[in-house]
Amino acid sequence: MILAIVSSVIFLDQLSKSFATRFLQLNTPVSLIKNFLYITLVHNHGAAFGMLKNQLFLFVSISFFAILFIFLQLKNKKNPFIFKLSLSLILAGSAGNLIDRLRFGYVIDFLDLRFWPVFNLADSALTIGALLLSWELLFNKNVT
Repeated sequence: MILAIVSSVIFLDQLSKSFATRFLQLNTPVSLIKNFLYITLVHNHGAAFGMLKNQLFLFVSISFFAILFIFLQLKNKKNPFIFKLSLSLILAGSAGNLIDRLRFGYVIDFLDLRFWPVFNLADSALTIGALLLSWELLFNKNVT
């Protein structure tokens, strides 16, 4: 189940980024839902919210270590499902953005809510995974 989640998120993330780069012009918004949802192709050379621009080696290194750490945690059969699900989403999101950094030197973002920085499906998986992980760590005593 974990492998299916991780591979599906990575596949959908990379597929959506491929469509975005093929059909959108850089920094040119296209309205999907007026005044709410736009698609805007952006090349993000930084981390979340564009922080720490042009630190490719740092981001790649952190991603590799995070992926390795998460992979080792997922092998622990005693951890509850929601904990493993949260780590799977974080792993998939990290891997999706790492693929971009290794291929292009930046992350492809395209989902634009106007009140939030432009993001992608990998970022969404990371955020949902982090929220689930926080919940599990705060409220589930069975997490090792």
